Amino acid sequence: MHWEEPSNVTVEVIKSKALSDVAHGFLGRIGGVSTGIYAGLNCSLGSDDLRDHVIENRRRAVAEVMPDAALARVYQIHSPDVFTVTDAIDQDNPPKADALVTDRPNILLAVQTADCVPVLFADTRAGVVGAAHSGWKGAFTGVNESTIAAMEKLGATRDRMVCAIGPCIAQKSYEVDAGFFERFADANPENARFFRDGKAGHYQFDIEGYVAARLAAAGVKNIECLGQDTYSQPERFFSYRRSCHLNEPGYGGQMSLIGIGNT
Repeated sequence: MHWEEPSNVTVEVIKSKALSDVAHGFLGRIGGVSTGIYAGLNCSLGSDDLRDHVIENRRRAVAEVMPDAALARVYQIHSPDVFTVTDAIDQDNPPKADALVTDRPNILLAVQTADCVPVLFADTRAGVVGAAHSGWKGAFTGVNESTIAAMEKLGATRDRMVCAIGPCIAQKSYEVDAGFFERFADANPENARFFRDGKAGHYQFDIEGYVAARLAAAGVKNIECLGQDTYSQPERFFSYRRSCHLNEPGYGGQMSLIGIGNT
């Protein structure tokens, strides 16, 4: 069985206290028009959901965070690559990358996740924001560090940056095998602290903690982790891993958004 959203439900926008001075929001599945396994605010055009439903869900998401802003997103490929946004992006032909940065007003940066880690960045003094889709591969290969560097090129400084880590799969829900653990431990023995023993030959990975530690090591001093597990809250969030465990034929995705308003 799949979860069905009740009718007449408003969009849930999860806010970060650390980013209170900038327009932003981490959205889940509550408040959309999609049905079936995509019920709610599915924002993934890559899913088999009805395109009209996804477009309406995206419109609702933007309206809740920065009405009338231009939505800017990328075609995510689990890379460390960053795209600098200077104008509106063709929504049907977005660039391939896993993070976006901008210093332009009224552009709403968006990343899509369904267990991976959404990270929102801001240096309000410089008027620069960023958003990163930080799955394990992107985090491991440096997508967040690349985002920081791209923001610096626009005038931001890492000591002023504020980062918020949004809803993602929690350690209790993220089982990985020994090969996965060894990849991280071989890269840096200190990475072992983000794994705890699971069933025989397996570990539980704290990807939220890993991303936060990488950000801190990069020089970001103000980091907020929201601590919301996408896997264990089917009524609030889409989850790729949960959909696999339920043998569902597809899965939806939620958006995380940040932008600079007109001053």
